[in-house]
Amino acid sequence: MMLVSPEDVAGVMELRPLPHTLAELEARVRDGLPKSALRAGVAQATQGADARRALLARIIPEATYKRRRDRLTQDESEKTERLARIVATASYVWADADDAREFLATPHPELEGRAPLEVALTELGARRVEELLWKLFYGLPA
Repeated sequence: MMLVSPEDVAGVMELRPLPHTLAELEARVRDGLPKSALRAGVAQATQGADARRALLARIIPEATYKRRRDRLTQDESEKTERLARIVATASYVWADADDAREFLATPHPELEGRAPLEVALTELGARRVEELLWKLFYGLPA
């Protein structure tokens, strides 16, 4: 299985300096990612203000998000990293940001008719979406 490059994830997560290892990324997530990382990830994953608001609220309640100053909690950072990973993988597989967004928003039969973004809100669901994306990429039966 191919890994997504740090540049792909960084484009979504706005992390500077870039983490070069999973250990560095884990440390950044544990310490709390910047609030802007979630905003950027949601913008990459969705099209339109209503869709952005809805996804953001599913990840972090709006009032909680507004109370955050600069950093997210570890739990919120894990959700942000998961979103970035799914968006980066979809963008890589489809080689087009708009096609990736369309895939993420469209219900899929392999996901019980649920949209990949909805399924990916949990870690196990994100793994299912990643598996589906790699099957599509390699032309395997999905």
